[in-house]
Amino acid sequence: MGALACGAAAAIKAPEIFGVQLDYDGEFYARNAALLVLPFLAGYLAWKRRLGPLTLALLAAVFAAGAMFINAYPFDGGRDTSDTEVLAALHLPILLWLAVGLAHAGGDWRSHAKRMDFVRFTGEWVVHFGLIALGGGVLAGSTTGIFSAIGIDTGEFIGLWMLPCGAAGAAVVAAWLAESRQGVLERIAPVLTRLFTPLFTAMLASFLLAVALTGRGIDVGRGVLIFFDVLLALVLALVIYSVAARDPNAPRGLFDLLQLLLVTAALLVDLLVLGAIVGRLSDFGATPNRIAALGENLVLLANLAWSAWLYLGFWRGRRPFAALERWQTAYAPVYAVWLSAVVVVFPPAFGFC
Repeated sequence: MGALACGAAAAIKAPEIFGVQLDYDGEFYARNAALLVLPFLAGYLAWKRRLGPLTLALLAAVFAAGAMFINAYPFDGGRDTSDTEVLAALHLPILLWLAVGLAHAGGDWRSHAKRMDFVRFTGEWVVHFGLIALGGGVLAGSTTGIFSAIGIDTGEFIGLWMLPCGAAGAAVVAAWLAESRQGVLERIAPVLTRLFTPLFTAMLASFLLAVALTGRGIDVGRGVLIFFDVLLALVLALVIYSVAARDPNAPRGLFDLLQLLLVTAALLVDLLVLGAIVGRLSDFGATPNRIAALGENLVLLANLAWSAWLYLGFWRGRRPFAALERWQTAYAPVYAVWLSAVVVVFPPAFGFC
C-alpha cells in the first residue's frame, strides 16, 4: 500500500518531466488526473485479490483505452475548451472507477454480491478519503501558519506539492483503510445514510412544493444542468448505499418509507429537469451538453422509476428487499455503456466541439 501510494503521488508530478506544469496545464490534469492515480488504486486491489493475467490484461486495456481516447482526440471548439472535452473529462473518472470495481470483484464482475460489495467499498472509501482530506487541510493550514511566523511563504509548496501529491496518495491509503478497517465504517457509514436521507428528502420535497406554488420552470443553463445531474446522482448514490448497508432480511420500517419518499421526490425532480431539457432542445437545437444531460437524466430516470416501484412493492409486503438490491447491481452495466458513449462516441459525433 505504501509503495503504491507513493507511486500515485509521484505519478501526479511525473508529467513535469515532459514540461507539463500543474499550475499552467490545468486542462491536461483535468483530463488525466484519474488516469494518473486510479491505476495504482486498482493495482492495490489487484494485489489483494491476486488477479489472474486475463483480468490484469483487461484492466490495463481499459486504462490504456481511456488514456488514448482522452488524449488522442483532436478536441477543438474554437475556444479554450470544447464541450465534448469537458464532458469526456467529467465522465472518464467514473468509467475508470467502474474498472476499479472489476479489480475489487476479483474479476468476477457478473456476481451481484461482489457488485454490492463494491458499492459498500465505494461508500467507505469516500468517507475515509474525506477524513484524510480534512486532516490534510489541517496539515496544510498548520504548515502555512508555522512557517509564516519566520517569514517563509509555503503557498507554492502546498499548492503544487503537498495537496496534489497527498490527494493522490490518499486515494490508495483510503482503499487500504476501507479494506482493513471495515468494522469502524460499518457503523459510521449507515449512520450517515440515515442522517442525510431525511434531509435530502426534505430538500427535494421543498423544491417540488416551491415549483408548484410559484409555477416557475427550471432554467436549464449549462451550470444548472450540471448541478441537477450531480444532485440526482448524489441522491441515487445515497439510495444505492442505503440498500447496500441494509440487512435484506430485516423487517420494513420508517427508514424504508423515507427511502421510498426520497426516490419518489428525486423521480419527480428528474421529470421536471427532463421536461426543461426537451423544451430547450426544441427551442435552441441540440448541443453536446444538452444531449448528454438528456441521456444522463434518462439513465437516472429508469433507475429511479424502477427503484420506486420495487420500494413500493417492498413497503406493501409484495416483494422481498433482495429484488431492490439485485436491481441496483444489475443496472451497473447501463452506467458503463453510457459513460463509454460520452467519452468515446460524443467527441467525433459532435466534431470534437
